Amino acid sequence: MAANIDIGAYSDALVVLGTGGVIVPLFRRLGISPVLAYLGAGAVLGPLGLGSLLVEFPGLYWFTVGNAKNLEGIAELGIVFLFFLIGIELSFQRLMAMRRLVLGLGSLQVLVSTAAVAGVALLAGLDPPVALIIGMTLSLSSTAIVLELLSGRGRLAGTTGRASFSVLLAQDIAVIPVLMFISIMGANAGGSVLQSLATALAQAGAALVVIVVTGRLLLKPLFRLVAGSKTTDLFIAAVLFVIIGAGVLAHQAGLSMALGAFVAGLLLAETEFDKAIEAAVAPFKSLLLGLFFFTVGMNIDVREILHEPLWIAAGVAGLIALKAVLLALAGRAFRLPWGAAVETGLLLGPGGEFAFVGIGLAASLGLIAKDVSGFVLAVVALTMALTPVLAIAGERIGQRLAGPAADDPDLAAEPHALENHAIVVGHGRVGKVVCELLKQHDVPFIAADSHAPTVSRERKEGREVYYGDASDPEFLKTCGLMKAKGVIITIDAHKVVDQVVMTARALRPDVLIVARARDDRHARHLYEIGASDVVPETIEASLQLSEATLVGLGVATGLAIASIHEKRDAFRKTLQTAARKVGRDGAHTLRSKRKAPQI
Repeated sequence: MAANIDIGAYSDALVVLGTGGVIVPLFRRLGISPVLAYLGAGAVLGPLGLGSLLVEFPGLYWFTVGNAKNLEGIAELGIVFLFFLIGIELSFQRLMAMRRLVLGLGSLQVLVSTAAVAGVALLAGLDPPVALIIGMTLSLSSTAIVLELLSGRGRLAGTTGRASFSVLLAQDIAVIPVLMFISIMGANAGGSVLQSLATALAQAGAALVVIVVTGRLLLKPLFRLVAGSKTTDLFIAAVLFVIIGAGVLAHQAGLSMALGAFVAGLLLAETEFDKAIEAAVAPFKSLLLGLFFFTVGMNIDVREILHEPLWIAAGVAGLIALKAVLLALAGRAFRLPWGAAVETGLLLGPGGEFAFVGIGLAASLGLIAKDVSGFVLAVVALTMALTPVLAIAGERIGQRLAGPAADDPDLAAEPHALENHAIVVGHGRVGKVVCELLKQHDVPFIAADSHAPTVSRERKEGREVYYGDASDPEFLKTCGLMKAKGVIITIDAHKVVDQVVMTARALRPDVLIVARARDDRHARHLYEIGASDVVPETIEASLQLSEATLVGLGVATGLAIASIHEKRDAFRKTLQTAARKVGRDGAHTLRSKRKAPQI
């Protein structure tokens, strides 16, 4: 039987899995977004990259993808699951709660950006249908990259985070009629553009009606039946059956499989099983999205960038500037502060991953010429690669434009002079709990936060929170660091926590510094740079889970709590010992370098 296996058929699978298992983790350590790593790997290893050299260098066979058709099924499955995840994260309740920004700001951004980009395409000499397709696809931004950047910097809950999420939500909804429109244009080439667009919107509305009716009649009974078996593998099988089955049914009805998956996601979001379904999909969620982005990256033609570098650069700058300006103005129209409006505009100015899907579909249907699609996709790819840089620039520009002290007198307030107090850095979800407990035990404290809207809101609600950057030595001195007993850092932004610890330790070598860490690696690093005590989120969550489990299984509460405390102390000693060892090794290496003989 082994002799009948075509081992060469596994080469493309090895390339894709090797990207997810080796290349992406390496790029993540360098601080590069996994999405960009997958896109870059697809561009370099795909048929338009090194895969095009297989004839000259046959040895590249096991390291590249020579034929994109070999992965078309994987690409389709990735798109199906991506749309399903978008659908299940939505619900009619969430849409109603954010309707002002989603339906207002988000819809306005899509329409205005579509019109503006399409207008530029018309001036460039393209036909109206082609210009409209380019305008619609380039009006969308990268949901995966933007949300990852905002989440990593702890800014999803802020004004910029909420505005960006609302616009991205509207864009995700707009993807469905956009893909419908392209499909209809391909099937009715030469037909009326307005008629095709009206048909696409009508079909999208009909799909929403089907969602409401079917969701109430079929899915709830099905999942109640499966959940009653209390078998995890059957539950997962039912989830996959619904996703793939809805995609197949949609395809048979003349729609895209992605639309069927989106419908399935919305259906399941309206049931009591939505969280269990998300947990069931989670183990392979990242891999499937990675496969999707890898196949998207295979559409990037690096040679196109090298062929017309000046026009490509002009297209990149023009797209970002045009969308950023329009979104900033739209944000101001919806009463966003100037800082948040500009930052949101820069974050969402680049193109998104759906441009590859939309332009690719249009090209396959013969609606867009190959040279035009190659140029547009090259521009989109480069703008996406610039998103992390634009995020940093947007945050800095936004902070300067905010003018917090001038716009809001409350933010100019300075802390009262205290002694033997605690300084709580961050007044988010964690910081509020810490402050409440300090107040309950009559421990004096000063709370500080660098997010102006949060500080303004908290002060209007009667809480004494002060605006400022805790990594700034002068601000820490203003908070009374030189007479404080401790500094508690509750924020989750990795780099900012490091800066606050180092600044506080440099000013006060004897002060207590308790910091929040993401995981054990970050905790060891914080011990190395001077933190007195560190609370890693992952370890603390596992300890609390273990405590609840022990008590629930009948272990005496006192014994369970005692064992958890012992385990916590053991973790703490292990991390501190590792940090001290690293410190000694570093000091020994430094001394060795200093004593090295001069030659």
